[in-house]
Amino acid sequence: MVDLSFRRRRMQDLRKQPGFDQIAIACMFVLYAPIVVLVVFSFNDNRSVVRWTEFSFRWYAAAFGNDGIRNATLVSFQVAAFATFFSVIFATMAALATTRTPAFRGQTAAYAIINQPLMVPEIVTAVATLSFFAILKRLTGVTGIGYLMVAHTVFCIPFAYMPIRARLEDMNLSLEQAAADLYATPLRVFWRVTLPLLLPGIFAGAMLAFVVSLDDVIITLLVAGPGETTLPIYILGQIRRGITPEINAVSTLLLGLTLIFVTLFFFLGRKRT
Repeated sequence: MVDLSFRRRRMQDLRKQPGFDQIAIACMFVLYAPIVVLVVFSFNDNRSVVRWTEFSFRWYAAAFGNDGIRNATLVSFQVAAFATFFSVIFATMAALATTRTPAFRGQTAAYAIINQPLMVPEIVTAVATLSFFAILKRLTGVTGIGYLMVAHTVFCIPFAYMPIRARLEDMNLSLEQAAADLYATPLRVFWRVTLPLLLPGIFAGAMLAFVVSLDDVIITLLVAGPGETTLPIYILGQIRRGITPEINAVSTLLLGLTLIFVTLFFFLGRKRT
Protein backbone atom coordinates (compact mmCIF):
# COMPACT_ATOMS: atom_id res chain seq x y z
CA MET A 1 0.00 0.00 0.00
CA VAL A 2 2.89 2.34 0.84
CA ASP A 3 4.63 1.54 -2.42
CA LEU A 4 1.44 2.21 -4.40
CA SER A 5 0.97 5.61 -2.71
CA PHE A 6 4.59 6.49 -3.42
CA ARG A 7 4.20 5.55 -7.09
CA ARG A 8 1.09 7.73 -7.40
CA ARG A 9 2.90 10.73 -5.94
CA ARG A 10 5.82 10.07 -8.26
CA MET A 11 3.49 9.93 -11.28
CA GLN A 12 1.84 13.22 -10.26
CA ASP A 13 5.21 14.96 -9.90
CA LEU A 14 5.95 16.53 -13.30
CA ARG A 15 9.66 16.57 -12.55
CA LYS A 16 9.63 12.77 -12.53
CA GLN A 17 7.97 12.47 -15.94
CA PRO A 18 10.16 11.11 -18.79
CA GLY A 19 11.82 13.85 -20.79
CA PHE A 20 10.98 16.65 -18.33
CA ASP A 21 14.62 17.66 -17.80
CA GLN A 22 15.36 17.70 -21.53
CA ILE A 23 12.26 19.80 -22.32
CA ALA A 24 13.09 22.24 -19.51
CA ILE A 25 16.67 22.65 -20.75
CA ALA A 26 15.46 23.19 -24.33
CA CYS A 27 12.98 25.84 -23.21
CA MET A 28 15.61 27.63 -21.14
CA PHE A 29 18.00 27.57 -24.10
CA VAL A 30 15.44 29.01 -26.51
CA LEU A 31 14.49 31.73 -24.02
CA TYR A 32 17.93 32.85 -22.90
CA ALA A 33 20.38 31.98 -25.68
CA PRO A 34 19.32 35.02 -27.81
CA ILE A 35 19.79 37.30 -24.79
CA VAL A 36 23.26 35.89 -24.16
CA VAL A 37 24.18 36.45 -27.81
CA LEU A 38 22.89 40.03 -27.60
CA VAL A 39 24.97 40.80 -24.51
CA VAL A 40 28.13 39.11 -25.82
CA PHE A 41 28.10 40.87 -29.19
CA SER A 42 27.46 44.24 -27.55
CA PHE A 43 31.13 44.00 -26.49
CA ASN A 44 32.34 43.07 -29.99
CA ASP A 45 34.77 45.53 -31.55
CA ASN A 46 33.69 44.52 -35.04
CA ARG A 47 30.66 46.25 -36.57
CA SER A 48 29.29 42.85 -37.57
CA VAL A 49 26.83 41.29 -35.14
CA VAL A 50 27.66 37.74 -36.25
CA ARG A 51 31.48 37.73 -36.40
CA TRP A 52 33.50 38.16 -33.22
CA THR A 53 36.90 39.89 -33.34
CA GLU A 54 37.89 41.26 -29.93
CA PHE A 55 36.45 42.60 -26.67
CA SER A 56 35.71 46.33 -26.66
CA PHE A 57 33.53 49.03 -25.08
CA ARG A 58 33.48 50.87 -28.40
CA TRP A 59 29.75 50.61 -28.96
CA TYR A 60 28.86 51.62 -25.42
CA ALA A 61 30.92 54.78 -25.89
CA ALA A 62 29.17 55.36 -29.22
CA ALA A 63 25.77 54.90 -27.61
CA PHE A 64 26.54 57.39 -24.83
CA GLY A 65 27.74 59.88 -27.43
CA ASN A 66 24.66 59.51 -29.64
CA ASP A 67 22.34 62.52 -29.29
CA GLY A 68 19.37 60.54 -30.58
CA ILE A 69 19.80 57.88 -27.91
CA ARG A 70 20.27 60.46 -25.15
CA ASN A 71 17.15 62.38 -26.17
CA ALA A 72 15.08 59.19 -26.46
CA THR A 73 16.32 58.02 -23.05
CA LEU A 74 15.38 61.36 -21.48
CA VAL A 75 11.86 61.15 -22.94
CA SER A 76 11.51 57.56 -21.75
CA PHE A 77 12.51 58.43 -18.19
CA GLN A 78 10.24 61.48 -18.11
CA VAL A 79 7.23 59.47 -19.26
CA ALA A 80 8.05 56.49 -17.02
CA ALA A 81 8.57 58.70 -13.94
CA PHE A 82 5.26 60.51 -14.51
CA ALA A 83 3.38 57.27 -15.16
CA THR A 84 4.93 55.58 -12.13
CA PHE A 85 4.14 58.40 -9.73
CA PHE A 86 0.49 58.80 -10.65
CA SER A 87 -0.24 55.12 -11.32
CA VAL A 88 1.03 54.26 -7.83
CA ILE A 89 -1.21 56.91 -6.28
CA PHE A 90 -4.30 55.67 -8.13
CA ALA A 91 -3.39 52.02 -7.53
CA THR A 92 -2.96 52.63 -3.80
CA MET A 93 -6.35 54.34 -3.61
CA ALA A 94 -7.95 51.47 -5.53
CA ALA A 95 -6.26 48.85 -3.35
CA LEU A 96 -7.45 50.55 -0.17
CA ALA A 97 -10.98 50.82 -1.55
CA THR A 98 -11.10 47.11 -2.41
CA THR A 99 -9.38 45.67 0.68
CA ARG A 100 -10.15 48.01 3.59
CA THR A 101 -13.93 48.13 3.06
CA PRO A 102 -16.64 45.50 3.61
CA ALA A 103 -17.63 43.44 0.60
CA PHE A 104 -19.98 45.38 -1.64
CA ARG A 105 -22.11 44.71 -4.69
CA GLY A 106 -20.07 45.10 -7.84
CA GLN A 107 -16.73 44.34 -6.18
CA THR A 108 -15.89 41.73 -8.81
CA ALA A 109 -16.75 44.23 -11.54
CA ALA A 110 -14.43 46.75 -9.86
CA TYR A 111 -11.57 44.22 -9.97
CA ALA A 112 -12.26 43.61 -13.66
CA ILE A 113 -12.29 47.32 -14.48
CA ILE A 114 -9.03 47.97 -12.63
CA ASN A 115 -7.32 45.03 -14.35
CA GLN A 116 -8.85 45.75 -17.77
CA PRO A 117 -5.51 46.70 -19.43
CA LEU A 118 -4.19 43.24 -18.51
CA MET A 119 -7.09 41.41 -20.15
CA VAL A 120 -7.59 43.45 -23.31
CA PRO A 121 -4.97 43.04 -26.08
CA GLU A 122 -2.53 45.94 -25.93
CA ILE A 123 -3.05 46.81 -29.59
CA VAL A 124 -6.78 47.27 -28.90
CA THR A 125 -5.99 49.55 -25.95
CA ALA A 126 -3.55 51.50 -28.11
CA VAL A 127 -6.02 52.01 -30.97
CA ALA A 128 -8.81 53.01 -28.56
CA THR A 129 -6.50 55.45 -26.78
CA LEU A 130 -5.36 56.93 -30.08
CA SER A 131 -8.96 57.49 -31.21
CA PHE A 132 -9.97 59.00 -27.88
CA PHE A 133 -7.00 61.37 -27.78
CA ALA A 134 -7.61 62.38 -31.41
CA ILE A 135 -11.11 63.55 -30.40
CA LEU A 136 -9.72 65.44 -27.40
CA LYS A 137 -7.08 67.16 -29.53
CA ARG A 138 -9.68 68.26 -32.06
CA LEU A 139 -12.03 69.58 -29.36
CA THR A 140 -9.44 71.30 -27.19
CA GLY A 141 -6.61 72.06 -29.61
CA VAL A 142 -4.16 70.92 -26.93
CA THR A 143 -1.22 68.77 -28.01
CA GLY A 144 1.98 67.61 -26.39
CA ILE A 145 3.63 64.79 -24.52
CA GLY A 146 0.96 64.87 -21.81
CA TYR A 147 -1.22 62.50 -23.82
CA LEU A 148 1.54 59.90 -23.89
CA MET A 149 2.10 60.30 -20.15
CA VAL A 150 -1.59 59.84 -19.41
CA ALA A 151 -1.77 56.77 -21.66
CA HIS A 152 1.19 55.18 -19.86
CA THR A 153 -0.28 56.06 -16.46
CA VAL A 154 -3.59 54.34 -17.19
CA PHE A 155 -1.84 51.29 -18.63
CA CYS A 156 0.48 50.98 -15.60
CA ILE A 157 -2.23 51.21 -12.92
CA PRO A 158 -3.07 47.47 -12.82
CA PHE A 159 0.64 46.55 -12.70
CA ALA A 160 1.09 48.77 -9.64
CA TYR A 161 -2.24 47.65 -8.17
CA MET A 162 -1.39 43.94 -7.97
CA PRO A 163 1.57 44.07 -5.51
CA ILE A 164 -0.02 46.89 -3.48
CA ARG A 165 -3.25 44.96 -3.06
CA ALA A 166 -1.34 41.76 -2.26
CA ARG A 167 0.59 43.62 0.42
CA LEU A 168 -2.60 45.00 1.96
CA GLU A 169 -4.23 41.58 2.04
CA ASP A 170 -1.20 40.10 3.83
CA MET A 171 -0.96 42.88 6.42
CA ASN A 172 -2.13 42.20 9.96
CA LEU A 173 -5.09 44.43 10.85
CA SER A 174 -4.36 44.35 14.59
CA LEU A 175 -2.05 47.40 14.50
CA GLU A 176 -4.58 49.49 12.58
CA GLN A 177 -7.35 48.39 14.93
CA ALA A 178 -5.19 49.22 17.95
CA ALA A 179 -4.52 52.71 16.60
CA ALA A 180 -8.25 53.22 16.00
CA ASP A 181 -8.96 52.06 19.57
CA LEU A 182 -6.56 54.77 20.77
CA TYR A 183 -8.80 57.36 19.06
CA ALA A 184 -6.57 57.94 16.04
CA THR A 185 -8.48 59.35 13.08
CA PRO A 186 -8.64 57.24 9.88
CA LEU A 187 -6.20 59.62 8.17
CA ARG A 188 -3.76 59.39 11.07
CA VAL A 189 -4.04 55.60 11.10
CA PHE A 190 -3.17 55.58 7.41
CA TRP A 191 -0.16 57.89 7.71
CA ARG A 192 1.29 56.43 10.92
CA VAL A 193 0.42 52.73 10.59
CA THR A 194 -0.90 51.59 7.21
CA LEU A 195 1.45 53.55 4.93
CA PRO A 196 4.73 52.51 6.63
CA LEU A 197 3.66 48.87 6.50
CA LEU A 198 2.50 49.28 2.91
CA LEU A 199 5.75 50.85 1.62
CA PRO A 200 7.32 47.55 0.41
CA GLY A 201 4.24 46.92 -1.73
CA ILE A 202 4.24 50.50 -2.99
CA PHE A 203 7.91 50.31 -3.94
CA ALA A 204 7.34 46.97 -5.66
CA GLY A 205 4.37 48.36 -7.58
CA ALA A 206 6.32 51.48 -8.53
CA MET A 207 9.24 49.48 -9.90
CA LEU A 208 6.95 47.20 -11.86
CA ALA A 209 5.06 50.18 -13.31
CA PHE A 210 8.33 51.93 -14.19
CA VAL A 211 9.65 48.89 -16.05
CA VAL A 212 6.37 48.41 -17.92
CA SER A 213 6.31 52.05 -19.00
CA LEU A 214 9.98 52.09 -19.92
CA ASP A 215 9.67 48.98 -22.10
CA ASP A 216 6.34 49.78 -23.77
CA VAL A 217 6.28 49.89 -27.57
CA ILE A 218 2.75 49.40 -28.92
CA ILE A 219 0.92 52.16 -27.04
CA THR A 220 3.85 54.54 -27.45
CA LEU A 221 4.11 53.83 -31.16
CA LEU A 222 0.48 54.82 -31.75
CA VAL A 223 0.06 57.64 -29.23
CA ALA A 224 3.43 59.45 -29.34
CA GLY A 225 3.64 62.58 -31.44
CA PRO A 226 6.57 64.35 -33.11
CA GLY A 227 9.55 64.75 -30.81
CA GLU A 228 8.18 62.18 -28.35
CA THR A 229 10.37 59.26 -29.38
CA THR A 230 11.11 56.95 -26.46
CA LEU A 231 14.09 54.61 -26.27
CA PRO A 232 12.22 51.44 -27.39
CA ILE A 233 10.76 53.33 -30.37
CA TYR A 234 14.21 54.67 -31.26
CA ILE A 235 15.65 51.15 -31.12
CA LEU A 236 12.80 49.86 -33.30
CA GLY A 237 13.49 52.56 -35.88
CA GLN A 238 17.21 51.80 -35.95
CA ILE A 239 16.62 48.05 -36.33
CA ARG A 240 14.73 48.71 -39.56
CA ARG A 241 18.01 50.02 -40.96
CA GLY A 242 19.92 46.98 -39.75
CA ILE A 243 21.09 45.70 -36.38
CA THR A 244 24.39 47.18 -35.17
CA PRO A 245 26.46 46.55 -32.02
CA GLU A 246 25.40 50.03 -30.87
CA ILE A 247 21.80 48.82 -30.66
CA ASN A 248 23.06 45.72 -28.86
CA ALA A 249 24.78 47.95 -26.30
CA VAL A 250 21.66 50.06 -25.69
CA SER A 251 19.53 46.92 -25.41
CA THR A 252 21.98 45.41 -22.93
CA LEU A 253 21.85 48.52 -20.75
CA LEU A 254 18.05 48.48 -20.89
CA LEU A 255 18.08 44.78 -20.01
CA GLY A 256 20.39 45.42 -17.06
CA LEU A 257 18.16 48.19 -15.73
CA THR A 258 15.08 45.99 -16.11
CA LEU A 259 16.77 43.10 -14.27
CA ILE A 260 17.69 45.40 -11.38
CA PHE A 261 14.11 46.58 -10.99
CA VAL A 262 12.66 43.09 -11.36
CA THR A 263 15.09 41.73 -8.75
CA LEU A 264 14.19 44.48 -6.31
CA PHE A 265 10.50 43.82 -7.01
CA PHE A 266 11.01 40.13 -6.24
CA PHE A 267 12.71 40.76 -2.87
CA LEU A 268 10.23 43.46 -1.85
CA GLY A 269 7.35 41.24 -2.85
CA ARG A 270 8.64 38.47 -0.56
CA LYS A 271 8.84 40.79 2.45
CA ARG A 272 5.99 40.21 4.87
CA THR A 273 4.59 42.05 7.87
